[in-house]
Amino acid sequence: MEKTVIDYADFAEYDRRQRGIQRHMLAAFLGGLAVGLLGMLLTRWSFVGEFYDPYAYLALAIAVGATASGFGWALLTTFLAAVSTLVAAMGGSALQGEFDFDAIGGSPIGLNVLLVLLVALGLLAYVTRRADGWGDLAAGAISGVLLSDVIDRATPGFVDSQVAFWPAPALVIGALSVGLVLLLRRSTAGRLRAGGVALILAGVFALGVLTG
Repeated sequence: MEKTVIDYADFAEYDRRQRGIQRHMLAAFLGGLAVGLLGMLLTRWSFVGEFYDPYAYLALAIAVGATASGFGWALLTTFLAAVSTLVAAMGGSALQGEFDFDAIGGSPIGLNVLLVLLVALGLLAYVTRRADGWGDLAAGAISGVLLSDVIDRATPGFVDSQVAFWPAPALVIGALSVGLVLLLRRSTAGRLRAGGVALILAGVFALGVLTG
């Protein structure tokens, strides 16, 4: 009879992968709790809130998605991080004597939009791990979404314009949004393509609001 050769290295690699997924899920959950609770404590100061909400939540979603081990895991862990952030934010509000379901997003609609945006950015962040044009497109889309939000909040008369957001918060967040392209792409050509996509998306958004 032929003897079956068992490669225990394959089992060890599988075990390491599974433990890595478990650690990533736990980190996403705990990261969401920390970001949500800290947000409720820090946003008592309006100036800090301009930087923190929603950009800390978006940064968490991007980090979780970019470090996921697969597309499905990026979807699951980003959603887990987003939900734990919401739970922690409501818990932080309760500790301050104000149990607020709209602690993040400002309204039920805003909350739903933010949750969808968090998951979408997490999935795009996972796609940026590709070294081809799809990775460039995903990186540009992330930067473009962030720049569009900065333009919206910093421009008087736009949908969510806020006087306090200009100039310091807008300039800082805008610079970080552009710098994100440099972080997510490794080649000069990829960065140029991603930067072009970001500028096009932000420009289309601004034009759409102006003509809408």
